[in-house]
Amino acid sequence: MALSTSSVITLKINGEKHTLPVDHRTTLLDALRERLDLTGTKKGCDQGQCGACTVLLDGRRAVACLQLAVAAEGREITTIEGVADGERLHPVQQAFLDLDGFQCGYCTPGQICSAIGMIEEHAAGWPSAVTEDVRPQAGPPPLTADEIRERMSGNLCRCGAYVAIVEAVARAAEAHTNASDEGAATDGTKEAVI
Repeated sequence: MALSTSSVITLKINGEKHTLPVDHRTTLLDALRERLDLTGTKKGCDQGQCGACTVLLDGRRAVACLQLAVAAEGREITTIEGVADGERLHPVQQAFLDLDGFQCGYCTPGQICSAIGMIEEHAAGWPSAVTEDVRPQAGPPPLTADEIRERMSGNLCRCGAYVAIVEAVARAAEAHTNASDEGAATDGTKEAVI
């Protein structure tokens, strides 16, 4: 008796459930692009080295070309199509537009998804390879250009728009920090800075 090589799975993508049959070898990238017409996530190297296919899985960065679709079942998947709030762009998207953080735009969806995940990782105090003080009590390191470059190093831009990408990520991270500080001040857990 031959074992089945396909399954019917349900993926929760950008807040919506999608049920589809897939071959067990289908990557999340191919399921998104070929089966669900969510073509914002780009296919670059198909080897996990360029970051063009970066999506968020349960809020964390993942390259969709190395993730099997069947392994993503039950997880919250966010693609570039799901980061905006209706017509209001996500702060990272807005920063990329304001500061021209792209040229041809092919890598931009992956860059934006990666930046969103990276900003959350930084805010949670995760160190990078260039973080000087990695002790947990040190808190998040200053988000310098070197920190941003290291944290975004898995996302390549063949056009070389790195200077503007770093500036856009820095602006979005600052907006995230300010929004977090304001939220904490209104609930009484942190004093407002004057």
